[in-house]
Amino acid sequence: MLNRVVLVGRLTKDPDLRYTPNGVAVANFTIAVNRPFNSQGGRDADFLNCVVWRRAAENLANFMKKGSLVGVDGRLQSRSFDNSEGKRVFVTEVVADSVQFLESKGANTGGGGSQGFQQNQNQNPYGNSNQPSQDDPFADNGEPIDISDDDLPF
Repeated sequence: MLNRVVLVGRLTKDPDLRYTPNGVAVANFTIAVNRPFNSQGGRDADFLNCVVWRRAAENLANFMKKGSLVGVDGRLQSRSFDNSEGKRVFVTEVVADSVQFLESKGANTGGGGSQGFQQNQNQNPYGNSNQPSQDDPFADNGEPIDISDDDLPF
């Protein structure tokens, strides 16, 4: 049997982060996933409920907001519960094994309110320059590398 779901979509609202009585983080979120085309030639979207647990839930809630593009890898799960009126409610949701952030934090300014953080797209987040260093002996300076086959270990 196989139960695997891979989705790419945008968050429809900010993730809802909660904690169980045992202190385990759980985040519920909904993503909009575009369909290729509908019968009228337009585009439709599916709105899929998802849940993620533990550290991934905290990361999602801390770094992603409404409109953020995410990739979800997980499985479908069906469950039921009795609501406050005593009626049985059935739920089908995606239980995410992992959630990937598919755009930089500053790329999405349309939803959830931006807090003024804009990462320079040309700036390397690790502090290294994108330009090759002048003292790097392996820098690509447009010339062929002088190495003989005897120097290769294979």
